[in-house]
Amino acid sequence: MAKYKDLDPVMHSQLRLAVMSILMNTEMAEFTYIKEQTDATAGNLSVQISKLKEAGYLTVHKRFKGNYPQTLCKVTPLGRKKFEEYVDSLRDYIK
Repeated sequence: MAKYKDLDPVMHSQLRLAVMSILMNTEMAEFTYIKEQTDATAGNLSVQISKLKEAGYLTVHKRFKGNYPQTLCKVTPLGRKKFEEYVDSLRDYIK
C-alpha cells in the first residue's frame, strides 16, 4: 500500500487554498480582488488571510490609496514552497 503524505492543515482549507492559488499567479493582489475572485465575505477572508500570515505563507501590506485603505497580499518564499509541496502531495493521492 502506498504511503500518503499528510496534507498541510494550513493549506487544506478551501478558501486558504484559493487565496494561495490566486497569489501564486501574481506578484501581489489586493484584498478586494481576492474577495471578488473567491466570493468570500470580508470577515471570513480576513480570518483566513490572518491564518496564512501567521503561518508565514504570505505577507500583508496595508497602505492608503488616495483616502482609502488598501490591503495587499503577497506570497512568501515559504508559502511558495508549502504550496508546491501541497500540490505534490495531492498528485500522490490521485496517482
